Amino acid sequence: MIAERSAAVPDATGAVRSPNERAEALVRAALAAAHDESASAVERADMLMELAMGLQLRPRAAEDLIAATQLYDTALALCPADDRLRRARITARKGTALQAIPELGTASVEHAREAYEEAIPILAELGGPEELAEAEMNLGLALQHLAGLGRARMTDAIAAYQRALRTFDRQRFPVEFAILQNNLATAFLAIPFTDERSRMREALAVQAFEEGLRAVNVIDHPTEYAMLQNNLGNALQHASSSHVIANHLRAIEAYDEALRVRARDTAPVEYANTIANKASCLSSLPDDPERPESGNPRNLATARAYYEEARDLFARHGEPEKARIVTEAAVALARESAPER
Repeated sequence: MIAERSAAVPDATGAVRSPNERAEALVRAALAAAHDESASAVERADMLMELAMGLQLRPRAAEDLIAATQLYDTALALCPADDRLRRARITARKGTALQAIPELGTASVEHAREAYEEAIPILAELGGPEELAEAEMNLGLALQHLAGLGRARMTDAIAAYQRALRTFDRQRFPVEFAILQNNLATAFLAIPFTDERSRMREALAVQAFEEGLRAVNVIDHPTEYAMLQNNLGNALQHASSSHVIANHLRAIEAYDEALRVRARDTAPVEYANTIANKASCLSSLPDDPERPESGNPRNLATARAYYEEARDLFARHGEPEKARIVTEAAVALARESAPER
């Protein structure tokens, strides 16, 4: 199979330019402008930062993000050493570019973490509360990613999110608040359930998802609303509780709320994620919650149909690993529900 990651970009003359050539051309033009001494060093540093942010906004390939980090480095080289706040802002923006670079290892995220940790004390001293909170939020994301690979502590990611919440409150910043609550919840759930506080962390995760949902709604914030509902469903489905059926019913309601936004035609991968999660939940939910002993043949049939639909969508939209996972789930479900001979 040939993977096509991005389309070639026509230049102004109509010639086709690859994403790599496009990024290199932009960097060359930016560096030429950076040497124009008719502008001050600060003005040139600001120009380079703006250009780098433009590359990040809609990157067409990883090369755009790599080029953005080069522009940030050049901006830092131009920026006066005593302009500490401007240097911190450039460094924090460089962290976001590094964090977005797709890679198999962790080098870029490690460098992003270093950038945030360098910038945050200066932003705390000289910057505004919103830019400090944004840097803390991004540091939390980097730490959470690294913690999943055993290269950081999840508790440090949680602390960074909680610091960001001092500024990004529900009333003034509903979207940021909702995203932070989602990140907090997923961080709580990512801590291994090996001690007596595991159930407390599960409860805190559910509470965080629900707090996030109080800040957003399906009309004004559909993306965040669907993300939180989907993840709340997952948390409820897998919670350690004596109220399994009640939690599963609540999870189904949450998945259905997510599916109000995640439509097959407009968001096929997100839709497939949610119906696969719903299938998992249905597979262990009795058809009649009041009579669990009667079994769940209807729910099993619906779950199998969801798995098959999700598999086809994942395969069609370049998610082979997810397609494999739901295929295995569907096979296991069929095996479990097959009549004994």
